Amino acid sequence: MVTFETLFPGSRDASLRRAFDDLNLTLSRISALSSPASSGEEGEEAERLLSLLPAKVAPIFRTQCGPVARQILREIQRGIPEYSRPIEGVFGKAIVAGIEQGILEFVERFANPSFHRRGNVELFRKLGRYEVAEGRNIHVLQSAYRIGIRVGWQRLSEFGQRLSLPVSTLCLLADALFAYTDELSALSVEGYTAAQAKAAGALERRRKRLHELIVADPPVAEAAIKSQALAAGWDVPDRVAVVVLERAGGEEAAVPEFDEDVLVDLESPLPCLVVPVSGDGPREVEPVPGWRSAVGPPVRLSAASRSLRWAGQVLSLVQCGVLPDRAVTSCVRHLPTLALLDDPALAAQLAERVLEPLLELPEKARSRLAGTLSSWLESRGGAPEVATRLRIHPQTVRYRMHQVEELFGERLRDPDERFALMVALRVRRLLTEDTSGALPGGDL
Repeated sequence: MVTFETLFPGSRDASLRRAFDDLNLTLSRISALSSPASSGEEGEEAERLLSLLPAKVAPIFRTQCGPVARQILREIQRGIPEYSRPIEGVFGKAIVAGIEQGILEFVERFANPSFHRRGNVELFRKLGRYEVAEGRNIHVLQSAYRIGIRVGWQRLSEFGQRLSLPVSTLCLLADALFAYTDELSALSVEGYTAAQAKAAGALERRRKRLHELIVADPPVAEAAIKSQALAAGWDVPDRVAVVVLERAGGEEAAVPEFDEDVLVDLESPLPCLVVPVSGDGPREVEPVPGWRSAVGPPVRLSAASRSLRWAGQVLSLVQCGVLPDRAVTSCVRHLPTLALLDDPALAAQLAERVLEPLLELPEKARSRLAGTLSSWLESRGGAPEVATRLRIHPQTVRYRMHQVEELFGERLRDPDERFALMVALRVRRLLTEDTSGALPGGDL
């Protein structure tokens, strides 16, 4: 760092020391000009500094406002590609007005301490709002402010030197100019932040409404969905999968973040996502910490309500113990179970009707014969193969199958009856594996 002693070794000139310190203060404010504080804080600082400037120089500086404004505009357009287009329309007029009014107000405020800002505060907030409307980052506008202060200070300092203003006055002028620009920049940041929050809220509402339309039952007209998707900035896919979510163990889980193309509704009684699917296979869904997920089958957009219903049913089967409790459960991997237990009470009625001959037996005997019959139907093999599957002696298999023959007779040789028996036995196995009693298993 350059110090006074290194520049002026041995000097005892007090006025030179004060000028050097004033210049250092000015340079420090230039380097700090990047992230403005609140407009209130900056406004108070600018007000204090402007009140210290000699009011008599204001009329002289006022003559330079027009040329300085034009030069600032040229430099901004030359240095910032986003502003290089012709200045026209509402935004162009606002930029020109902002430069002109900013310079005029700066001069008027140290010429007249009681100067009333009128609509200029709103003007600079509006510049921040326009940046959101134009889809730009606030840093673009802040770069324009930095160019403006550089050009403005260059012209004011040159003019001040021609007037032979003291170095202390020039440094104070620079300090006031930097504080004033900070104030204007802070106003624009306020407008930008407010507009950004408003835009984000509006977009979120549009996306939530789109989510509601997609999963509605009965389905909504495709034209209405596409119109809402356009308003929400969402690319309409050919297929979607609906993912139903539940907080694992009822614990409070953090609100997760999802990809931009995923539509989210975590506030409904059945929290769920609408996930675009490319190709024929299901989209891989990553586990969400603190949440249990059930992924519905990929379907056409018009059938999203079905994917939602099936995902909800699979989650119910997980809750009651029919399916294993995992972070993510895919419907596609459990379609037979889902089909069989789409209506659990009806499935239980089917199993009870088809397996009626077993109901008269004691529970242990009923379980042994049901297991042997199921293995025999699935393998269609002889006693040795069934015995291997069940890990029992072949003669035990023959004995049990003899009992089965007595109970079911000719039904074992009818293809339709054998199919009904296989379905009923699978339902029985699923229902009796339910450990919570949430599904009606009857006395099977």
